[in-house]
Amino acid sequence: MSITTIKLTGLNHEHLDKVCQGIKQISQSTGVKLRGPIPMPTRRLIVPCRKSPDGEGSETYDHWEMRVHKRLIELEINSTKDEAVLARVVRTLDIPDTVTIEITLRSAT
Repeated sequence: MSITTIKLTGLNHEHLDKVCQGIKQISQSTGVKLRGPIPMPTRRLIVPCRKSPDGEGSETYDHWEMRVHKRLIELEINSTKDEAVLARVVRTLDIPDTVTIEITLRSAT
């Protein structure tokens, strides 16, 4: 038996949720146990940028913000056949450019 951890990160939470739904449907159709998607804390990156680059006038700033959303999914796979089927089907998923997937396999015997 092995446990597969899928970590999804992206800038748009709607795209993340769509990919999570696809993985959930795949796991239900193949009979693999699924835990998640577990929402992880959103990382906020704030960059202050001065409006006037030449130094004239008052010090006024624009604040630009980027949010990085994360989801965690764990799959419990019992046989290598299920693992191969799941890997093949996940590769066929339509994944937007804004979503990054990190897959970790570990043995739980």
